[in-house]
Amino acid sequence: MARETITPQQKLPKLIVVVAFDADEEGDMQPVFGPAEQVSEDRAIRTAKQLAQKHAAVVAWSREANPAIGEYGEPTVLFSHGPVPDME
Repeated sequence: MARETITPQQKLPKLIVVVAFDADEEGDMQPVFGPAEQVSEDRAIRTAKQLAQKHAAVVAWSREANPAIGEYGEPTVLFSHGPVPDME
């Protein structure tokens, strides 16, 4: 099986995700939409803004990722609304 390698000149692909939350009976934020992968950062921000009109909290974030080898960069928040739980 060939292993993909990424040279220093290449950029890792980006994982771009939107998640929306609502409070449960105890007041804890629970995901009600997503995590849903998006095709672009612009699309993620538009989706998150639409979801923010209907849900208590929403976050759109991206990070460089190569899931094939388990390599992930630090997440960058693109849009945040409300009391978004900490990202793990």
